[in-house]
Amino acid sequence: MSYIEKKYYIRIQETFEGLLILENTLLAQLNKKSIKNINEIANLCANFNRSINLILRKYYPEIKVMSDKLKIKSTLKFYYDLIHYLTDLVRNNENLQKVDQEYYDTLIEFLDEKNNLISGKYKRICAQELTVFYDQETRNNLDKVLLEKIERKSRQYFTFGSLEEEIKKIAALSGARSLIIMVADELSKEELESAQSIIMFDIGELQDFKELNEIGMVIKKFLESKSYHCIVKSDFVITDAKLLPD
Repeated sequence: MSYIEKKYYIRIQETFEGLLILENTLLAQLNKKSIKNINEIANLCANFNRSINLILRKYYPEIKVMSDKLKIKSTLKFYYDLIHYLTDLVRNNENLQKVDQEYYDTLIEFLDEKNNLISGKYKRICAQELTVFYDQETRNNLDKVLLEKIERKSRQYFTFGSLEEEIKKIAALSGARSLIIMVADELSKEELESAQSIIMFDIGELQDFKELNEIGMVIKKFLESKSYHCIVKSDFVITDAKLLPD
């Protein structure tokens, strides 16, 4: 383990330990089961989000040991689901006078089951994701299947030849949870003079820039097979394919 990797691994563990204090505070607020303290819950949610994003953007990319990546990523997934649930609670409380008590009970149970979820459900999910991303043989097999589907334009995955729909299906098969196609703006045209469209996508709350780039490269390969020119920019693709009407 390199010096920087060891340093950042320690920082990640320290951050996780610090989040335990936030969890205890959150449990105390949830046990009140009242919308009167929704601002306190919203602030806690923001603190969770800041800490997790710091790990994801600065520390996690430097971790190379697979067992460490699995442990960290499993914990990150737990916290991103927690942030999602808390965000949903805050949003739904804005215009409500009373919230179903079971909603609070579900969140409390989720926090109580933290260790079991991380070592069980989230570890299994992350192990599969890491295997698919880092195992070259697995990736080659997936690429082969994907290319065969593209070439045959199988109706199991693609619609009746719409370029937009094919791109959406390809992105979904590659791991994207959502995809939006927009008209290219002036900034994009500076990078690609003939730019017509921007294809934006994400993989959910737990963004991994390497995985996003992989999705972009798959879309790029497909469009280039159709004689279009593309530029991949992490979580979006700029292309001269005209995907939207004027």
